[in-house]
Amino acid sequence: MTSQTATMPFPARLRTPLQFDPVLLTIALALLFGGFVILASASISVSDSVTGDPFFYVERQLLAAFIGAVGGFICLYIPMQVWRTLGPLMLLAGLALLLVVLIPGIGVEVNGARRWIRLGVINLQVSEPARLAFIIYLAGYLVRRQKAVREEFMGFLRPMLVLSLAAAALLAEPDFGAAVVLMATALTMLFVAGARIRDFLLFFTVAVFAMAALAIASPYRMKRLTGFLDPWADPFNSGFQLTQSLIAIGRGEWLGVGLGNSVQKLFYLPEAHTDFVFAVFAEEFGLLGSVAIVALFAALVWRVFRLAMRAFDAERAFEAYIAIGLGTWLGLQAFINVGVNMGLLPTKGLTLPLVSYGRSSLIVTMVAIALLLRIHHELVVDAKPVNKRKPKKSRSRQ
Repeated sequence: MTSQTATMPFPARLRTPLQFDPVLLTIALALLFGGFVILASASISVSDSVTGDPFFYVERQLLAAFIGAVGGFICLYIPMQVWRTLGPLMLLAGLALLLVVLIPGIGVEVNGARRWIRLGVINLQVSEPARLAFIIYLAGYLVRRQKAVREEFMGFLRPMLVLSLAAAALLAEPDFGAAVVLMATALTMLFVAGARIRDFLLFFTVAVFAMAALAIASPYRMKRLTGFLDPWADPFNSGFQLTQSLIAIGRGEWLGVGLGNSVQKLFYLPEAHTDFVFAVFAEEFGLLGSVAIVALFAALVWRVFRLAMRAFDAERAFEAYIAIGLGTWLGLQAFINVGVNMGLLPTKGLTLPLVSYGRSSLIVTMVAIALLLRIHHELVVDAKPVNKRKPKKSRSRQ
């Protein structure tokens, strides 16, 4: 590598002023701080009822934001070449997290799902850091095995077998939504890397049959898949959560009922501050507010993909694949969350990035944004010409 930062000594790289992407940073901060306002409104009733503190969940989310900011700040100073070197270790760490959480006594079980590991003041949902680790590993693999991915079925199959193992571990928790996001993100990265269409078709065929078998074999999954098609058929049981969400969205009309005036958050809509925070937002800010937050997420994904294209143009494929993976993950998760709230998709336990209450999700998302800002920084610094001081000509003596 002949770039300026590659030849620059590590201490000098640390002293280089950070070059932020102002658009990406502004969008992320708008979602983050706006999310605190929405969370405060959506959670105030349940917080006061359960804990006696109306801002209990907001305070916990603020702690997570602080941890995420510290982690992100550290990542801003780690060169992307370091992440590329750590790729195989990231893979092992991600798999270890997904397997360890399944061990009784280590994994924390909530509502029949074992997805968390207790780490002091926070319960870590292992699927969040594991997904980030897998994206970093896959980006490095696509750079190392680029020719095999484009020309050989085994080049396509190797990473998918590893990630299928990770998806199986996620399904064992169970966490169907996280498994879907992981596999879709990986397939998008492979598609951008130039994998053959016939390899995708073969893998999709096997995956569809496997997913159908899982749904048929598990009554609760089949109930979720079919319940969203007509929630009004059983509005007080299987369709209760979705009908309450649709009522909230419908009450918002054009301009909403006003901040803090949601009725559905008053113990009608379950999980109003986590999976269904968008419904509360739509009730309070109406259609125009809903369009605005969807537009923010669309702008975020567009900016990340634009960063990926700039990385490709600069011949930094590793950074480009990471940006593609992170952009797909954030965009797909936001799309699924909004789709679930509107009854377009079956219910999944996925947060709205940077907005919903979910401390693990918030911390990892902030670290992901920091990685994107680091990629932008290196692209800007590498593009700047190196100023070489010309030696002064010595005057000849008269």
